[in-house]
Amino acid sequence: MNPWIMSIVLLAGFGLFAWSAWGRWRVLIAAPRAARFDRTGDRIRATLRYAFAQVRMTRYPLAGAAHMLIFLGFLVLLLRTLMLWGRGFDEDFSFWVLGADQPLGRAYSLLKDVFVVLVILGTLVFVHYRVVRRLPRMTLSAEGLAILGIILVMMLADLLYDGAELLHAARSSGHALHLSGWEPAGSLAAAALAWVEPSDGWLNVLRHAGFWVHSCLVLVFLNLLPRSKHFHIITAIPNVYFQNLNPPGRLAPTLDLEGKVEREETLGIAQVAQFDWKAVLDLYTCTECGRCSDHCPATKTGKRLSPKQFTIDLRDHLYARQPALLRGDKSAPNGESGAALDLVPHVIDPEVLWACTSCRACEQECPVFITYVDKFVELRRHLVQEKGEFPQDLATAFRGLENQGNPWGLPARQRLEWTEGLDVPRISDRPDAQYLLWVGCGPAYDEKARRTARAMARLLSLAHVDFAILGDEESCTGDPARRAGNEFLAQTLAQTNVQVLNGYGVKRIITICPHCYNTLKNEYGDFGGRYEVVHHSQLLAELVKAGRLTPKNRVDTTLVYHDACYLGRHNGEYDAPRAVLAQIPGVRLVEATASRDRGMCCGAGGAQFFKEEEPGEQRVNVARTEQLLATGATTIASACPFCMRMLTDGLGAKDRDDVQQKDIAELLLAAVDSSADNR
Repeated sequence: MNPWIMSIVLLAGFGLFAWSAWGRWRVLIAAPRAARFDRTGDRIRATLRYAFAQVRMTRYPLAGAAHMLIFLGFLVLLLRTLMLWGRGFDEDFSFWVLGADQPLGRAYSLLKDVFVVLVILGTLVFVHYRVVRRLPRMTLSAEGLAILGIILVMMLADLLYDGAELLHAARSSGHALHLSGWEPAGSLAAAALAWVEPSDGWLNVLRHAGFWVHSCLVLVFLNLLPRSKHFHIITAIPNVYFQNLNPPGRLAPTLDLEGKVEREETLGIAQVAQFDWKAVLDLYTCTECGRCSDHCPATKTGKRLSPKQFTIDLRDHLYARQPALLRGDKSAPNGESGAALDLVPHVIDPEVLWACTSCRACEQECPVFITYVDKFVELRRHLVQEKGEFPQDLATAFRGLENQGNPWGLPARQRLEWTEGLDVPRISDRPDAQYLLWVGCGPAYDEKARRTARAMARLLSLAHVDFAILGDEESCTGDPARRAGNEFLAQTLAQTNVQVLNGYGVKRIITICPHCYNTLKNEYGDFGGRYEVVHHSQLLAELVKAGRLTPKNRVDTTLVYHDACYLGRHNGEYDAPRAVLAQIPGVRLVEATASRDRGMCCGAGGAQFFKEEEPGEQRVNVARTEQLLATGATTIASACPFCMRMLTDGLGAKDRDDVQQKDIAELLLAAVDSSADNR
């Protein structure tokens, strides 16, 4: 070939890439710190499972297979590219052990030919999705087609080079061209060229064309990466490695009420420069596949929120601000006021921000482990705590939490009304009780959810479980305040509760509400409260399995179970509620199409329960109710008081009084004790 031309091509290609990538790298390392260098073994295992084996892509069979073929093809063909670059200096270069007459060389040639064909097939699948089917979730841009075109042309150029080489060798030796089992694709390309019968001069031109097109397009492709969504080819593996290994439902505290750390410049996040380096890496890594938005309840019901677009808007703003960030210039562009740099409302519309239910469907689907809930909450924290800007409905909830310890602002003494007629001990009288039953605000105050609390108390008594409650000493765990961005209020509630719990020496807690379960289990440790926490569905499943509760009465119904987000996606519990229901005689359990980790949110999470829903084509709870009704079930079971209320309202909106909505505890009590009066 030509060493001088190859030298210029490599220096120019890698030099331009280094210049582009250096800017991105400098922005990344200039971002605030994030502790992601722990648990090396867990991180390596997760990377092998999710980055290399691409387990999450198996949820999309055809697209997943095509992506895997292209990914593996790039790994295999990287060696081929290096070999071709070497041949720019020495035409016989084959890494010394990969020559055509050597065993390793023949094996690699076969592997390479197989993957060239597979990469072509995988590329055509994505061309089909973009040009023929035009999937709405995908970003259908010229850039995406250009990248696919480059990949396709690189593979064809490789075949052209091999075919011309093989035909040239056959002509030079005077032997007839034959198909080689070690180079099947290259042999077919050679046969196609032989059919055309090019002259030796034209054959040499084709050989050089295949060589230089492949060698140069790789560098063109490399230089497009930092400037396009395909940057994920470089950043995806690191992003998976540095994923959040803490419980998914845990939000890290960003405020120190005791003043042990210096106060940040602002509370929450106002500007893109305040995102830590892992958040920046998230923005670099978005593939724009749209799987997050495909499963977002807000997007599905016509709200303005699209997790994909949220990430793209932040990324594009980050890129636009890169020169200023690298200069250390925090002033607003074009001489505008500093407020013009605030992400909300200048980049992210408040209506988008407040539509998130924190259900984590987006995070569950993302193949490269981008997080969204933490970013939404950080932006809310700034609006609430620094600017006092939030939906007016939340002001009532905040006042109720501040004054009465519950979002409705009802008197604390009413927390005991659900116990009327039941012998439910107070922990002040039974400080040595084995379990504390954490009732939660919903079961304490909501009339329908009180039936769950009563059923749970009856079941614990029937199973001879030693338990007690806090009564009016219990306050909201702080979940709605925290998800709504009021971190100060959330931490105040948490510290108050921890003081009470630790004062009684509580070790084991049963919760009725998944939100309480998540907060007590995953977040109270940050405030000195470390307990063994079980959700009531988990304990009931254990009691039934142990024979301490025996369902013997028939409950004849076709039943569908609705997965609560904070029990399922946030904490990975899908089986316990189903295990309880499966033991009830007469219950025929059916599944909704969207169930388990793909179950749709009821619409209550992220403090949505306490505010009016953002405008859209449909209410989230009604959309979810329709999915459950489509199963033909006559009973909808849940294990969350907020889901219960949202689904009950959904049934009312659909005028379906013929369908019951019950908690699993109510259903189990009916099967265990036919005389139970759970009013």
